Amino acid sequence: MVDVTAVVLTYNRRDLVQRCLRALLGQSRPVDRIIVVDNASTDDTPAVLAGFVSSVLTVHRMPSNKGAAGGFHEAMRLGHESGSDFVWVMDDDVIAAPDALAELLNAFSLLDEQGIEAPFAVSCAHAPDGLVTNVPDIDRRRNALSYEKWPQLLEHGLVPVGRSTFVSAMFRRETLERHGLPIAAMFIWGEDTEYTLRVTREAPGYLVGRSHVEHVRAMAGLLDIRTEKDPTRIGWHRLHIRNRIYVTRRYEGRRSALRYVRRMGRLALRFLREGETHKARMVAEGIFLGLTFNPVVPGVADIADQPATTGRQRALQM
Repeated sequence: MVDVTAVVLTYNRRDLVQRCLRALLGQSRPVDRIIVVDNASTDDTPAVLAGFVSSVLTVHRMPSNKGAAGGFHEAMRLGHESGSDFVWVMDDDVIAAPDALAELLNAFSLLDEQGIEAPFAVSCAHAPDGLVTNVPDIDRRRNALSYEKWPQLLEHGLVPVGRSTFVSAMFRRETLERHGLPIAAMFIWGEDTEYTLRVTREAPGYLVGRSHVEHVRAMAGLLDIRTEKDPTRIGWHRLHIRNRIYVTRRYEGRRSALRYVRRMGRLALRFLREGETHKARMVAEGIFLGLTFNPVVPGVADIADQPATTGRQRALQM
């Protein structure tokens, strides 16, 4: 039997993280362990987690807030360190349906039977109102007849994807060992895009139509500084732009990156004309940072040197 570790990143959301954990503990196929990474919460989240009694749950508290990128870097490192066959990744605002894990594992079994070594599988995410959200990009690679092959496993509810979020994404242990970890230096917004693009350069991941989660986001919809109201989040958009330029440059090429830079430049000028100087400055800073941002991509050496002891091997040893 395969072994699964769920890793949950939380920050100042005491109520949501409890809902998330209850959903994980209520899976029809039990999760083998849960690791919560508390990104240095400043509310009573630590006390809430300390009172959450479960033999499969451990909490790792970060000494300081490293952003989503740093948090997921640490969470996935710990997931790998657990020795599990699969690391199931999510934020604290992801509420998994009771059979979400079982369906992800069923998908991997089917893919293995088909001789497809997918680096990850991801659940279908829905907002509380039922609308789909966090939709991955379909992988449009072609077959030997030059047709896009993404419909090949539609009858099984599986669609190959490239870019995806970390909203209920489950990675093979081998994926982490081959491709490393998310880039902690990205801090927030874009680390999941970069990582899933990195691991799907050779083979796609898969969206699993029968695995469902609810994503209770703080702000629904796509990230857009034009509609952003929260001052803190407006400041973070400079990092979003920086990261977007870096990822575009790395995976789509310099021309695509320059097109995005020109578009952001026009947006900065528009903000100036409309008197939104703070937003204009954030966009301009994001462009400048993006042109010089060149973080080190965490490789295999960044994963702790752990024996490749799978859940199946542990069972044999016991």
